[in-house]
Amino acid sequence: MASDTGPRTNQAGLPSANPTSSYWLREPNTLLLGHRSTSDLPEEADIVIIGSGITGAFAARSLLQDYSCNKKVVMLEAREACGGATGRNGGHCQPLVYGTNPAVAAFELETFSFLERLVRDENIDCDWITLSGGVHAFMSTPLFQTAVAQIDSLTKSHPFLASQLEVILRTNPSKLARLRAPNCHGAIIQKTAASLWPYKLIAHILTSLLPNPNFNLQTNTPVLSLSPSPSSPGKHQIITPRGTLTTPKVLLATNGYTSHLLPSFSDLIVPVRGQISAIVPPSPVQTLTHSYLFAADPEKGQHAPRDDYLVQRPMLAPDSGGEMIYGGGRRLALQLGLGQYTDDELELKVAHYLKSNLSPPLDLGGKDEELPATYEWTGVMGYSRDSNAWVGEVPSHRGIWVCAGYTGHGMPSAALSARAVAAQMLGLPESGQGHARLPEEFKITEERINRARQGAKLEDCGGWEGAYFSGPADGE
Repeated sequence: MASDTGPRTNQAGLPSANPTSSYWLREPNTLLLGHRSTSDLPEEADIVIIGSGITGAFAARSLLQDYSCNKKVVMLEAREACGGATGRNGGHCQPLVYGTNPAVAAFELETFSFLERLVRDENIDCDWITLSGGVHAFMSTPLFQTAVAQIDSLTKSHPFLASQLEVILRTNPSKLARLRAPNCHGAIIQKTAASLWPYKLIAHILTSLLPNPNFNLQTNTPVLSLSPSPSSPGKHQIITPRGTLTTPKVLLATNGYTSHLLPSFSDLIVPVRGQISAIVPPSPVQTLTHSYLFAADPEKGQHAPRDDYLVQRPMLAPDSGGEMIYGGGRRLALQLGLGQYTDDELELKVAHYLKSNLSPPLDLGGKDEELPATYEWTGVMGYSRDSNAWVGEVPSHRGIWVCAGYTGHGMPSAALSARAVAAQMLGLPESGQGHARLPEEFKITEERINRARQGAKLEDCGGWEGAYFSGPADGE
């Protein structure tokens, strides 16, 4: 923006031109590959959405299908469609029920239910599997005790949320063994969890919009700058290598890259690089019925906790398929991944960790040895300074909306967040058709911005998801 000059700490740049190869992007949709609805970039649009991942796709769907607005919507994507975080994540959708604000937990549960119904009703081929639950296996006692205290408090204040959880103590080794986590210090089972092929979900949404004459998708069109239009008061000028586009309304569905175009958000949404591997399990392949989170207090000599996650791909035959999509190891990464906005390289230390530290804690029935990986990749998340997503019009930049900063929880919150921001852009009520209202904690206000800046910077506290377990369960 014109009023934001000079680079800032943790400010993102453009997405990498040659990113690592993601498991989820290995079967690109032929309709979307290199897609440009028009050969030339439009010079004007009613609404421009920057980003084509889960947020951008569901915002466009809400604008043009749910709300049936008669407006020209242009979507700009720096790389191929859904080539950012959504196409590079862990293939896991699990609401965070404890250790967060109850209103946010309820919203994530509603978003999960919305996605589950959508996949069923529209018969979306995205390998959605509703699991028996998500196992949070704690590899250290203090962090487990903190989590249990959270749930005890939640039982008194919000019993419905607490009913979604089951605490398994170390004194129940047979149950831990059945969960394939016999060596953990205790576990918490969240009843709501799913695995999916995220790119295929978004490809379905985008391809269903392509026939709409009001929708114009322009891939491989990075946005170089966003500023007030010098010739059209009240509008914004979007400069790309292919030309300039003018619009009165812009949605930044850019998550970890938001500060590239909105530098004033550099300290509010910080890019964080994560790394994931598709691990080949030992033979015979064991079928997992849960997803997993492995959490632990910092080890000696480290100041960041363990926070790794895993889902299993479907079996293709009795002894093929079933790759373990395993992400984490960020405590070993350069600067804990904070401020890293490039996804064109692997960190070898993290890659070795992911291939050699899965069993244990997970009992896969084989030897504890380094396992091969068919794919290894990185992706850029957007971490929020106050842990909550930022959704709404930016107070200091009229006509610019943000829907980003999910802190690793985009899958169970982005779809309905995008629906809410689309309603805002059209001046409509944010709820309706049975969907939950956007949590107050997500809304962008000057007061929230100032309050967030009074708190610790992400780099001072590690920006860690595990820190959720130390917050008040009742949101007070």
